Amino acid sequence: MELWQEMLRQSVDSGKDLVERFNVDPEDAEKLNKLFHIRINPYYLSLIRYPGDPIWLQCIPDRIELEDQDAPEDPLNEEADSPVPSITHRYPDRVLFLVTSQCSMYCRFCTRKRKVSDSSKINSKWIQDGIDYIAAHPEVRDVVLSGGDPLMVTDYVLERVLAGLREIPHVEIIRLGTKMPCVLPQRITPKLCKMIRKYHPIYVNTHFNHPWECTPEAERACAMLADAGCPVGNQAVLMKGVNDDPDVMLELHRKLLKMRVRPYYIYQADLTKGTNHFRTPVSKGLEIMDKLRGHTSGLAVPYYVIDAPGGGGKIPILPQYVLGRNGKDIILRNYKYDIFTYPDVEERPPQHEVVERRFRRKKNGVKKEKVGVEA
Repeated sequence: MELWQEMLRQSVDSGKDLVERFNVDPEDAEKLNKLFHIRINPYYLSLIRYPGDPIWLQCIPDRIELEDQDAPEDPLNEEADSPVPSITHRYPDRVLFLVTSQCSMYCRFCTRKRKVSDSSKINSKWIQDGIDYIAAHPEVRDVVLSGGDPLMVTDYVLERVLAGLREIPHVEIIRLGTKMPCVLPQRITPKLCKMIRKYHPIYVNTHFNHPWECTPEAERACAMLADAGCPVGNQAVLMKGVNDDPDVMLELHRKLLKMRVRPYYIYQADLTKGTNHFRTPVSKGLEIMDKLRGHTSGLAVPYYVIDAPGGGGKIPILPQYVLGRNGKDIILRNYKYDIFTYPDVEERPPQHEVVERRFRRKKNGVKKEKVGVEA
């Protein structure tokens, strides 16, 4: 048994554990565990500095989850875009491929909690169905492995999936959507990285939400993936009490760059049952983006997106930098709120249209014209 597997066996994973270790009310503990299963591995648990801190909020259940029953279980309408149980096919050229129901730490803000941790809803028996679906759809060039966390399966099982996908000629890119570098970096081993190298191009999108998660162990895991040829990106979720602060986000994204992790997305928290207490106003996300752009390297500035309810896909949200127009001039502001005028280029018709109009006008007896200007 590998170290990471032994650490999983030592996880906090029951209502009884919550009662004994975190003084959670016994009745609440059982309800919370039923609502969404608890698992906190010892490594991530060790990052907690005090009750209610940003790490605690992400992993320790709170009775407030039981009070939020109005939000939908499937806010992104993934089930409607699921042609076979293991596949979500929403975008034209890419699919989400769910290969396991398990995670090494169950985030309390999970948008897929209706399925994650439930092997009857995400099952390894359906992996071949997913590969068959992808093989039958030549428009699919990009496959995102998710779940659960795809690195919860053994190296042997993961390699079978990767090898199966690489046998499909039209699959160009494989992405691993994994939180392991953040929540259980011991899972990233030389053996795993050696295997992954055989199936490039493979991209890794991971998930750090707070600077305290950028530990030496996490940095070592990300370095191993980068050295194995995997571009590593980060997808953070904006959450009240965790990272809804421009300085916290600035520190997080600077630290990620030092770890060779490229900030990719900041997600507005989804409208998922039991997670409403994490949501922030969109204005908070725009404020954070305003304090990132220009105040640090562009490499450290992710996209701020809302995954549209009902399955509309990711919609980027930007602060307002274009203030208006003055004739053909555009009025802009920069990150310091200084105002600038930029002379826009007048749109002219293509040259062949100009030539055709000149010919027609000459034919019709028009003696004078300006090239490129409509009469």
